[in-house]
Amino acid sequence: MASARNDVFVTVDELREHIASGRPVTLLDVRWTLSEPDGEPAYLTGHLPGAVYVSLDDDLTDHRMAGRGRHPLPSGSDLQAAARRWGMRKGIPTVVYDDWNRAGSARAWWVLTAAGIDDVRILDGGFAAWTAAGGDLQSGPVTPVPGDVDVSHDDLYRGARRTLTADQAAEAGLLLDARAPERFRGDVEPMDPVAGHIPGAVNLPSTGLLSEDGTLLPDAPLQALLADRGVTGGADVGAYCGSGVTAALAVAGLAAAGVDAALFPGSWSEWASDPDRPVAQGER
Repeated sequence: MASARNDVFVTVDELREHIASGRPVTLLDVRWTLSEPDGEPAYLTGHLPGAVYVSLDDDLTDHRMAGRGRHPLPSGSDLQAAARRWGMRKGIPTVVYDDWNRAGSARAWWVLTAAGIDDVRILDGGFAAWTAAGGDLQSGPVTPVPGDVDVSHDDLYRGARRTLTADQAAEAGLLLDARAPERFRGDVEPMDPVAGHIPGAVNLPSTGLLSEDGTLLPDAPLQALLADRGVTGGADVGAYCGSGVTAALAVAGLAAAGVDAALFPGSWSEWASDPDRPVAQGER
């Protein structure tokens, strides 16, 4: 699993060593939360040196698309223009990070790799891990030299990563719901018009994949958690959440465990928008 994990996540020590060696790297700050979707003020206060701010709502989402949930995927052409603006270059690795449960960075990782961009990794533990390790910080905006990276998929729904439509999600062999348990059960629903979950789904909160310090669970407990949710060798696994953001962490965690899971990008926000789709409530 170590090699699979290293393909998805990079530790603070590894990143610091990379930077200290003088090797180039593109750093993207993708701070976002449900309550504070604009992470730029926090970014301007302090960020990793050289990091460029990326707006999840503006750069990693295309709100012009109707019927695809609250965070529709951007087009490859729009993403390529943004990535070049961020300074992403061919052959140069990219590290994405955030300061809230790896949600923003996992979304960036999923979108960029689905577009066909190689060597993108999530900073394990995020901004908190960097500061806890005594990493240097920089304040204010960063305007990089424009990059030259190419995107090979314009339709990310049919890109380099597996996706599910709503109909496919309904028929998935194992469908994981990455939302908090109370939202899965239907006790509360702060964002969408209907409370509950897709019938047959199994709850695996994305935060459950993380240790107390915000890093991905070590190999053994990660495998045990996935096995407890029915993820076994050869299982056809899909994941969804409220709008396709935190489920990207589930996909990333599964990828780190060697499991290629599909994402339902529209997630519950797309499912619940259709009154004809069934809704389940309770634990199962």
